[in-house]
Amino acid sequence: MHQEVTLIATVAVSFVCAAIFGYIADRLRLPPLVGYLVAGIALGPVTPGFIADSSLASQLAEMGVILLMFGVGLHFSTADLLAVRGIAIPGAIAQIVIATLFGIGLAEWWGWGLGAGIVFGLSLSVASTVVLLKALEEHNLLDQASGRVAVGWLIVEDLVMVLALVLLPALAEFLGGHAAESAAHGAGLPLWLSIVLTLLKVGAFAMMAIFLGPKVVPWLLTLVARTGSRELFTLTVLAIALGIAFGSAQIFGVSFALGAFFAGVIMSESHLSHRAAADSLPLQNAFSVLFFVSVGMLFDPSILVREPLAVAAAIALIVVGKSIISFAVVVLLRYPIGMGLTVAGGLAQIGEFSFILAALGVSLGLLPADGQAIILAAAIISIILNPLICVGAEALHGHVHHRWAALCARFGHRKYEVLSRELERTRAINEAREREHQLEMQELIETFPLFAKVDEDSQEELLLLFRPKSALPGQRVIRKGDRGDGMYFLSFGTVEVQLAEEDIKLEPGSFFGEMALLSGGRRTADVVATDFCQFLVLERRDFNMFTAKHPALRQAVTEMARARTARNVMRQNDREPSRVDS
Repeated sequence: MHQEVTLIATVAVSFVCAAIFGYIADRLRLPPLVGYLVAGIALGPVTPGFIADSSLASQLAEMGVILLMFGVGLHFSTADLLAVRGIAIPGAIAQIVIATLFGIGLAEWWGWGLGAGIVFGLSLSVASTVVLLKALEEHNLLDQASGRVAVGWLIVEDLVMVLALVLLPALAEFLGGHAAESAAHGAGLPLWLSIVLTLLKVGAFAMMAIFLGPKVVPWLLTLVARTGSRELFTLTVLAIALGIAFGSAQIFGVSFALGAFFAGVIMSESHLSHRAAADSLPLQNAFSVLFFVSVGMLFDPSILVREPLAVAAAIALIVVGKSIISFAVVVLLRYPIGMGLTVAGGLAQIGEFSFILAALGVSLGLLPADGQAIILAAAIISIILNPLICVGAEALHGHVHHRWAALCARFGHRKYEVLSRELERTRAINEAREREHQLEMQELIETFPLFAKVDEDSQEELLLLFRPKSALPGQRVIRKGDRGDGMYFLSFGTVEVQLAEEDIKLEPGSFFGEMALLSGGRRTADVVATDFCQFLVLERRDFNMFTAKHPALRQAVTEMARARTARNVMRQNDREPSRVDS
């Protein structure tokens, strides 16, 4: 095959195989990512048939990592994490530490080094976001207290893994591997100094992102959103994500993954974060699929024959060990047994971060290739088993509740009530923000029914295009003879349109200034505020751009302008008062 079409062939065949195997996995009631991994195995060098270009696939996988981490940061909620901090933070940290120690023990048993054991243990300690959310959705637990705790637990795990991705390259030589290329300039430095320098770089980047990002990124998103170009907005979102990821790696020496995560966190502070998430989701999904396919290409199925006991031990640690640790932590913290079973069942699998850590461990010379194969095998099998584990946990909860109803009702009741109140408060704050936005949209439509002619997305865009303006009593809003600079929508107060024959009063819900925009001529009357007034101004460029995309709205404005002109003529002839516009 010609070199110039290798990329196209790799992407095309990956998508086709991922779609086929993903559909089969879904029909078998398995997460689609199992199908994506199987597609990668089918395209890998260990199976017959077409073999994808692994070097290209690895670069596409890197892009997938960046967008995965960007998505994690974009959906990161400090409020949700703080609501369940009493159980999620100690629980996740305890599980990671204990599972990592077990991983180190297994690595020592197999003759691996300390570095391999740490990477192996960390890889087995973190669950998959995709799998957990799917499991919670299927059992209607996502909005329940147990589901919120599981999600918060997973957020803490993700944050710890982000820290691990930062520190592993700095510790690689000490743990028996070799330094990453980005850290080569620091070779020869004492370990403590290397770690301090790494943390200082990360801290400098984090401080810059936290203090400068929320000022620049939301402003930039709003500026681009006001253009009305959906593709330009999507391009800007991706440019910010990839730009921050690449820039952070080049300037501060941190990983692409950490830069992308902070890009998502920064963007989540913008009021346009939901739109950014929705617009970037298709590309995130596409490259995430390529990421899982590329991971599957690295999997050697012969590991199941060569090291069956090692694979079985890894699966036992994930399914049994992590479940027991999670359940024990929840119960020891005096939370309900049902919550412990839900968390234990949902987290009894591994996924995205496990693959990222394993690949990093191999690249640093810490983890042997067999270790990565064992992690991949354990991940695939644990994901396949997870739906059964969740059903079993639910059945066990029902059995325990039936047999020891009184004990279950009392145990953890007080802490559960405190947690429920905290979650309800957080939910109320989020709902209040959502209602505030909905009320803003509703008030806009109620005040100006004209905007009911455009769809909800366009109404969102219109809110961005409006420029607020106010006027004090007696202040001239529009001067006769000036060129039309915009169309004014009166949301509060009253104004007078001053004509030669009489003054016409306009009240909230009225709009004026559109005739000069439609005709391209000059203002035909003065408009003066008679009260404290608030306006929403649609400037000439924005008016032309928006109405060009919504011809029905422009037609309605034109017809109303004609009707007003006709009434003005009739009033001038008959001297009858009526509403006019400048």
